[in-house]
Amino acid sequence: MATASSAQLQAARRQRARRGRSAARAARSGSALPGISWERLARAAMLCVLVALLYLYLSAGLHMLSSWQQSRRDEAAVRVLEREHAALARERTVLLEPETVELEARRLGMVKPGEQSYLVGGLPGG
Repeated sequence: MATASSAQLQAARRQRARRGRSAARAARSGSALPGISWERLARAAMLCVLVALLYLYLSAGLHMLSSWQQSRRDEAAVRVLEREHAALARERTVLLEPETVELEARRLGMVKPGEQSYLVGGLPGG
């Protein structure tokens, strides 16, 4: 009789295991709502999240790259302006010297008070 009861116990266990497997299969197949594959829906949602994160990272990277390029252009422009400023400062110091002012005035045909100017014409090459 012990063997019969152990056989019955084994049969009952097998029947419970089959019911458990069929319940798990029904849960996996989405029997709650026919036609919806929850596993596929989860994969699609994860793919959407991945695409959104990828877009955010790429757009931030592109923004950083364009900012870096703009900074390089601005630095080059600043260097050019600094050289131009130095040249203009040198020119200003030269132009403020009394000798330079007098030479420029004479080039324009000006004379000092009391001086007499002469205009010579008919010279070759002039």
